This record gives sequence, C-alpha cells and structure tokens, in this order.
Amino acid sequence: MLRNRRLGIVLLTALAPAIWGSTYLVTTELLPPGRPLLAGVIRALPAGLLLIALTRRLPKGSWWWRSLVLGALNIGAFFALLFIAAYRLPGGVAATVGAVQPLIAAGLSAGLLGDRLSLRTLLSGIAGIAGVSLLVLRAGAQLDALGVAAALGGAVVMATGVVLSKRWTSPAPLLATTGWQLTAGGLLLLPVALVVEGAPPSHLTGDNLLGYGYLGLIGAALSYALWLRGIRALPATSVTFLGLLSPVVATALGWLVLGQNLTPVQGLGAVIVLGSLVAAQTQRPRTAAAPAEPADPAAPTGPEPAPHGERPANESAAARA
Repeated sequence: MLRNRRLGIVLLTALAPAIWGSTYLVTTELLPPGRPLLAGVIRALPAGLLLIALTRRLPKGSWWWRSLVLGALNIGAFFALLFIAAYRLPGGVAATVGAVQPLIAAGLSAGLLGDRLSLRTLLSGIAGIAGVSLLVLRAGAQLDALGVAAALGGAVVMATGVVLSKRWTSPAPLLATTGWQLTAGGLLLLPVALVVEGAPPSHLTGDNLLGYGYLGLIGAALSYALWLRGIRALPATSVTFLGLLSPVVATALGWLVLGQNLTPVQGLGAVIVLGSLVAAQTQRPRTAAAPAEPADPAAPTGPEPAPHGERPANESAAARA
C-alpha cells in the first residue's frame, strides 16, 4: 500500500520535468524568437500572482525572505543562468552539464538534511550524466568557459533550491507556497529581461499568446505545484533525478513532432537515463537524525494539517528551455 502510494507521488512529480521538456518545442514553434528571458518572466510572474489571488494567502514572518530565496534559486537565477548557457553552448553540452544536478543535490542533502550518500546514488548519478550525453551531445561540440560555468551554476542553484525547499517546510497550503516562489522568481527576472532584451514586443500573434499561456498555466503553475509537492513527500535526491526526464521528453518530442532524426545511440542514452531514474527511485532512503529548526515565531501556534503526501523535513528544476 505504501509502495503504491509512493509510486503515485513519483509519477505525479515526474510530470513536472516531463512538462518542462516540452518548453523547447513550445518556444521554437509558438513564441517570438530571441526572447527567452521574457518567456521566463511571463511563465513565472502571472502564474504566481494567479495562485496568490486564488489562495488569498501571503507569506508571514521568515517566509517573506525564504520565498524570495527559493524563488531566486528555483526560478529567477536558474532561468537567467539557463539563458546564458543556452546562448553560449550547444544545447547538448548545456544539458549534459546540467545533468550533474542529482549528484550536487545528493551532496547538499548529506550536509543539510542528514541524508546518507550511498554508492548506488553515485553510480545512478554518473549513469544519468552518461545517458544524457549520449542522448543530446553531438560530436565536435564547442566548449565555452562562461557557458559551462553558467550551466553548472544553473545545476547548483536548482539543486540548492530543491534541498532548501525540503529543509524549509512551509506551513501554508501548497498552491500558496508555489505562488510565492513563482512571483518572487518572476519579479527578480523582470529587470534582467528588460535590460538584456528590451521592452516586450508591441504585437503578439495568436500563436504567441497560446505559447505564453501554456508556459504560464501548464509549464509553471501546474508543474511547479507538482514539483514542490514531490519535494515535500520524497527524498531530495530522488526528486532531482526525475529532472533528467526533461532532455528525454525534449528529444522524443523533436522526433515525434518536428521530424528530427533519432539514432540508436540516442535510444541507448534514453534507456540509460530511465535506468538511472528507476535505480534512484527504488532505493530505500537512509536518513540520519537532522537537527530541529528553531520555531518560526510568525508561524501558527496550533497544529495545522499537513498537505496530502507531506512528510516532515527531508527531500530531494530544468533542463528545459
């Protein structure tokens, strides 16, 4: 029974990186060219404000600055670094560098959450990197130091955001917490987008509006709610391994929708990635006792029911653009 319940949570959480894997297709086919930061802002900020309006819940006490930190890590800083990596590196190189995220999360989880780093996790992480490289890396790909640093920085900030989201368990409903982070990330990204890309286009087509609507409602509001729910219920490292689904889905959509070639080597890479995901998800978590956090004076004094699927503190954002 517990195993089936965990499997259901894993599958729902996996929908988030699967949705993020569709971002490349939506961006290239529906959005104005050369505006990835604007896409990031429109993806995050309206969705965040909508969730806050629906839940009618604002942060209290320490959750004002915690939401800002988590929004910066999971959305604002991550999107900006992803933008730099995408412009300075071939997509395959950026995705391969980003595939180190589960190993980074495993190390951070050991230090911040008391999770024990196992040999199985290390081998699964290495296999995931190898699988992604076979799936998306092309011969003769050129490396750029700044681009590699940005891709690695993106993996670090996303892994840190996941682990801190696990350590800082919000007392608010899931959708409210998701809205806080999306709004904070979008507000931080907005001035960067205006400086780098200038004012938004004066005219948007129906396809543009459809693409932005998909990214906001499905690619942000729904997917980040599923992602944060998974973080509350699963070990942090397990969640970050699911992020490896994004390049698999992006490659599959390129083959199915855009008619791109799919080689046997890429198929082997996809199998290796999926194998590393299964190995990571079927491992029984081993956790040492973590020190209790000081009570937040602004938090409610009475007990509040935990959101469905939540476990107290200990947990595991995209290849995708």
